[in-house]
Formats: sequence, structure tokens, C-alpha cells
Amino acid sequence: MSDTTQYVDLATVDRLAQKVTALVQMLEQTRQELAETRTHNERLSEELDALQERLTVTQTDAAEMETLRTEREQVRARVSEMLDQLEAFDL
Repeated sequence: MSDTTQYVDLATVDRLAQKVTALVQMLEQTRQELAETRTHNERLSEELDALQERLTVTQTDAAEMETLRTEREQVRARVSEMLDQLEAFDL
């Protein structure tokens, strides 16, 4: 009977060892995936920073363009007014 008890104990220990080995492998894989995820997140953060900078520049450029368009319309209006005044002198 002691042989059977010893065999069952060894089988249990063997299953436990297999489970521990599987857990260690899963842990190593999880660590690797975590490292890859961190690297990926760092790259995405850098891309996001670059895109935010581009957005800021684009918004600034758009505001400048609107200012220039407004100034151009003011200049056109003044030139048109001056031309009208010059035409009035010719009469």
C-alpha cells in the first residue's frame, strides 16, 4: 500500500510541476507582451506629440491666413475707394 501512496504522490507532484512550468512560461510570455506594449505605447505617444504639434502649427497658420485675407479685403476696399475718388476727379 505504501507503493501506491508513493506513486500517487509522485503523480501529483509531477502534475504540479507541469502546472508550475506552464505558469512560468505564461508569465514570461506576459512579460514579453508587456514590454512590446510599452514600446508600442511609447512610439504612439511620440506620434501623438508630433501630430499635436502639427495641429498647433496648422491652427496658427489658419489664423494667420484668415488675418491676411481680412487685410487683403481691406486693401481691396481702400483701393476701390481710391479709384472711385480718382474717377470722380476726372469728371
